[in-house]
Amino acid sequence: MKCFSIDLDGTLLNSTREISEENFATLKYLHEQGHYVIINSGRAIEDVLKFEEIRKLNLPIISINGTVIYSENRDILFEASIPISTYKKLFSLLSELGLGIMVYTNQGGFPFRNPDIQGKSWEEIESMFANYNYDQIFEKDNLKIYKVMAVTRPDQIETIDLAKKAVAGKLALSVASSHPDNIEFTSVEANKGTALLRYQKHMKISFDEIYAFGDGGNDVEQFKVATTAIAMANAPLEVQKEADIITKTNDENGFTYAVRELLKM
Repeated sequence: MKCFSIDLDGTLLNSTREISEENFATLKYLHEQGHYVIINSGRAIEDVLKFEEIRKLNLPIISINGTVIYSENRDILFEASIPISTYKKLFSLLSELGLGIMVYTNQGGFPFRNPDIQGKSWEEIESMFANYNYDQIFEKDNLKIYKVMAVTRPDQIETIDLAKKAVAGKLALSVASSHPDNIEFTSVEANKGTALLRYQKHMKISFDEIYAFGDGGNDVEQFKVATTAIAMANAPLEVQKEADIITKTNDENGFTYAVRELLKM
């Protein structure tokens, strides 16, 4: 039984954040052939399901870097959250560094989620963060914090490393970056690789082969559990080094190209 675990941004999506006809045809083919096709993304479920192609195929979804796992029927198989006390300490550290902070919860993203700022200038992004009152998040009933994502200006990338150092050894969190200008914090129980293992356990199945496709630092954990890890040509060099195969870029239908090579189509 083969599993294809596929990242979205920078992998299945092209640079205009669309699923090409070629990539959709490949997804559909794999699905119809009876392979397990799993979307494994840093996005929240709402932002994954914005794509009609994914809705059409009713695929299992691993969201928020392994924090919430959904069946093809959208039943929650697993979820992990960051303790409120840990979140407050993390928020303080990130605020001191002047980072833009997005909080992913079971009741939405505050002040918004990362797809909402993609393609915008940093000036526009700063205005969206300006004067947001994060304390109002705690007014939500039954609040669960799934992920804290911080972003910085392109000319201040070093701030991301400062954030990693500030948290290291102080807070029990999983840390990853989907792009050099961001950093993502989730529960220690959550990452894309552990989620794939957890999905098999919940479904009482065992994959003979796992093909993991990705382009970001948050994909390295799924590369580790894959039998074959495929990095996109647009991935940073440090991510490519963790892969078994380098395919074409996301603008060259690298996902489809790799599948054809792997399955000798």
